[in-house]
Amino acid sequence: MDGSEIKGLSGGVNQSGVRNYNERLVLSVLQRRGAMAGSDIARLVNLSPQTISIILRRLEADGIVMRGDPSRGKVGKPSIPMRLNPDGVLSVGFKVGRRSADLVLTGFDGVVRHQIQEHYDYPFPEAVFSLLERGLATFVEQLSSEERGRLCGIGIAAPFELWKWHDLVGHTAERFRSWKDIDFTKEVARFSDLPVFMLNDGTAACHAEHLYGRGKEFRDYAFVFVSSFIGGGVVLNNTVFEGNQGNAGALGSMRTTGPQGESLQLIDVASIHLLEGRLVEAGVDPKLLWQKPQDWSMLSRYVDPWMAQTAQELAKAALSVCSVIDFEAIVIDGAFPAEVRTDLVNRVRRYLVNQDTRGLIEPRIEAGSIGETARGIGAASAPIFSQFLLNANAGLTAY
Repeated sequence: MDGSEIKGLSGGVNQSGVRNYNERLVLSVLQRRGAMAGSDIARLVNLSPQTISIILRRLEADGIVMRGDPSRGKVGKPSIPMRLNPDGVLSVGFKVGRRSADLVLTGFDGVVRHQIQEHYDYPFPEAVFSLLERGLATFVEQLSSEERGRLCGIGIAAPFELWKWHDLVGHTAERFRSWKDIDFTKEVARFSDLPVFMLNDGTAACHAEHLYGRGKEFRDYAFVFVSSFIGGGVVLNNTVFEGNQGNAGALGSMRTTGPQGESLQLIDVASIHLLEGRLVEAGVDPKLLWQKPQDWSMLSRYVDPWMAQTAQELAKAALSVCSVIDFEAIVIDGAFPAEVRTDLVNRVRRYLVNQDTRGLIEPRIEAGSIGETARGIGAASAPIFSQFLLNANAGLTAY
């Protein structure tokens, strides 16, 4: 399609732009609690029914909320619950990973409408931005003119300081260091006017779990995402806490010790790239780990010892983070099959029993629910969250 059409998409659903506080408040309630009648929303947020009615009518006119089926069986007029329109807002998410890049198009419900994935040996800038430009054009071509007007932005999830990956040498390392001078926003502006939202890939996965997964069950928790490199996020007061520079929850940098007592980081002892190394040493192609659909059952002789080490390290890390903030839960997810996640969580629970917990309240160890696509979905949620929902950690109240 004509590149100028992509360039002309500038976000701001139905010209409304960033929603005001009370609109964000209502949308946040509906996002977290599901369909509700206006009278119930009014009682919950302490606003008058008239005010809520005006807000809901405006949001409905903009196509952002929609009416549900009338609730009957009570005395008086049936109440009509309002809910988020899944297609009322659309957003693009782009995950830049060690082994692959994922481009997704999602709606208000976090469900992936379209997805493009590309694998590579290393994510060099030219290949990454080429995929984003081509993929965005493909997405836009598949949308109606009305749907294009509902695109609110592009979220990009990538590891911070990509150029510092320490296992690269020679010409590959030189090419990779070019990331240091890359400005993502400027690169995207070459082919799109949509607003760009940058976030750490671990934080992005945390956003996905919190908005669309099991995160709704907990108020304060630490989130662990095990991928090629381990990362994570922090949730406080029902909102993902990104930190002063967007690097909160950098769990991969937590200190640990090696078998000889040497100082290491969690990323060195609890990441999937270590499992890849085991496979390479055994003469097995590590690409088997990333084939779709993911199935690691034939690799159990290599996966089991890796999982034992990873679970032990995660048990220690869980107590370390709880010594700083009294988290009620540690939620674990990753770029692996669901059955591997279940096994890993159960092992962490068992290892935690034997840890020294003096002075600590032992957290619940729980499995996440989004899986490998969490970083892309979380990236897509960034424009939606920034423009339509409340940030409780910015002094705003979450319900």
